[in-house]
Amino acid sequence: MTTQQLKVNRLPVWLTADPARVIARRFIPGGEGRVEGIIERVFALPDSEVDRVLDRVLRDYSTRHKDLEEVFRSHFDYVKEHMNGAPEPSENRRLLLGAFFTLEYTLESVALFNPSMVPHPDQDGVEPGSLRFIVSLRACGEGHISSIEFRSGLINADGELSLDPVSRYAARQLPTQGQRFDKNAFYLKLIEVGSYNRLANRVLKRLDDEFTIADLTKVLDDLHWTHTYVESFHELAESMLWLARSNYKLKFPSDSSISERVIFPVTENESRGIEDARFVRFARDDGSPVYYATYTAYNGIRTLPQLIETEDFRHFKINTLNGTCVQNKGMALFPRRIGGSYVMLARLDGENIYLLRSDNIQFWNESQKLHGPTSPWEFVQVGNCGSPIETPHGWLVLTHGVGPMREYWMGALLLDLEDPSRVTGYLAEPMLTPAEDERDGYVPNVVYSCGAIEHNGQLVMPYAVADTSTRFATIALDDILSRMTPR
Repeated sequence: MTTQQLKVNRLPVWLTADPARVIARRFIPGGEGRVEGIIERVFALPDSEVDRVLDRVLRDYSTRHKDLEEVFRSHFDYVKEHMNGAPEPSENRRLLLGAFFTLEYTLESVALFNPSMVPHPDQDGVEPGSLRFIVSLRACGEGHISSIEFRSGLINADGELSLDPVSRYAARQLPTQGQRFDKNAFYLKLIEVGSYNRLANRVLKRLDDEFTIADLTKVLDDLHWTHTYVESFHELAESMLWLARSNYKLKFPSDSSISERVIFPVTENESRGIEDARFVRFARDDGSPVYYATYTAYNGIRTLPQLIETEDFRHFKINTLNGTCVQNKGMALFPRRIGGSYVMLARLDGENIYLLRSDNIQFWNESQKLHGPTSPWEFVQVGNCGSPIETPHGWLVLTHGVGPMREYWMGALLLDLEDPSRVTGYLAEPMLTPAEDERDGYVPNVVYSCGAIEHNGQLVMPYAVADTSTRFATIALDDILSRMTPR
């Protein structure tokens, strides 16, 4: 069997990065002294000059952001503690101060890639045989910081794919206040990161079974003044607050479109980017749907696996993934429980695909090797390309392999429906390799996906091109299955 025997229909839909997609971020130029210096200079301006400068800023930038004045207010609130007794500023001076501590950030000036695809939660009005979908994308911008963006579209009964118009605006959201934490889960995570000790036990004893960051901060502040081991306690407090801030919620405005919603790094763990979200439509035990996504948080030194949960792609809950088996990249959940357990694919050692099982979706400590490099096109490493797709013949797992010249190709495995630890078939040759017009980009010779869907007997697959842009292809599901080599 050769690659050409498997017919791949590349669709005339190509997503490329748009440097005009910007968000307004907080900008703190230097330390406390520089912040105070800027505030003093703005306070020294006469009212007429404040009005003139602010008018120019709003005229130049309001068309690029949906609610720029609200952004300026929030950024002023962040620095107002450095006013050093200055009188309460007028509304315009407050807005201008906020503007000086704001910058535009281009979300996708570098790349728009590594997509995953799921059915849209709202299928109202869709004609029979068609499907509305959402695609998540890794947007990479200035400083190579990655975030998650979304696009939506429709596949009709004939397999034709169209994307909805993309909004001119993009917006990030800060975590909502009042997130509650489960004390037992927090305790287990402290053990895992090596921060649980006698001091941590004293803190936990003062917390309720559910607590907020405010509750934790108050306990830490109270104990700080009574504890003799100040340095050790300070390290513990930093670790506990770091862990708490890594679990948060986001809520986007109800009038925002899906393409306007950006999950941008907001914690220390994510400071250098949010990478490769793999979304899946998950069926709860009662059949109701929820969407999960695994992603990798990166702070420039280490990675941390995270889990996103949403029902409507407007409200998002982000939590850490915990356990000895989630210490690497490339995790993807199965779309339902199997045998009463959550099941997930992972690449623990950076080279092979493993199968993980757990009774708790946030804790993973049980694994077994599922598949390793078998053919020359995957001798360097093999990993998953998104969540498994359930078919009558088994779980279809899209894979990627890395071969000579570090070229990335895509293949597939078939797993037993009842026992997914059993590989029943695999493609001996890749199903997708870089075409000539897909070789060049930020990382050449790479085709890669974070998740596809099945629709009317077709595999509908978004895939990244050279870590730069995103294309779509369809492949007949029966064609893939018929070419599987039994194992």
